[in-house]
Amino acid sequence: MQAFEQDIKQCVSVLEQGGVILYPTDTVWGLGCDATNAEAVAKIYAIKKRSDSKAMIVLVTGERDVMQYTAAVDLSLFDYLGTTERPTTVIYEHGIGFAENLTAEDGSIAIRICGDEFCRALIKRFGKPIVSTSANVSGEATPAHFNAISDTIKKQADFVAAHRRDDQTPHQPSSIIRWKDGKIAVIR
Repeated sequence: MQAFEQDIKQCVSVLEQGGVILYPTDTVWGLGCDATNAEAVAKIYAIKKRSDSKAMIVLVTGERDVMQYTAAVDLSLFDYLGTTERPTTVIYEHGIGFAENLTAEDGSIAIRICGDEFCRALIKRFGKPIVSTSANVSGEATPAHFNAISDTIKKQADFVAAHRRDDQTPHQPSSIIRWKDGKIAVIR
């Protein structure tokens, strides 16, 4: 538990300084930063060699966060999310308060309510949503566990969490849906 707490403190410190963290999520290991800091978001795009026209996922801890950072949420969506077993990211039409280079061109934002203990503690302590994008160069395979992450990616993060590095359980990315008028469109 001491390593867990040390990781949380160090991650928060790096996030507050506009840095990039490499951390375990409820799905795959992710590169993360302050979702409201455009310079930090740009660092992740550079690490991933990814165009900033391709939006990234944001993690929050609950429904209140979703309602704070989006407009006009259909509350029946939360009922649906309560029935899903796989972590599910939802594309919301209107993101509010995010870095301008994080939302899609149409203003939409992809948000996942994260159930993972480490991520929840991190987000709560930091006090803002955190970017979560797979720890790989864009177009390459998503690493299933920490040891599959390239050294290049590891070296470019300002801090690499120790928590769950030894977990060799293969993980996969979340499903991604768009929810409109009570209907689901599955993206991934």
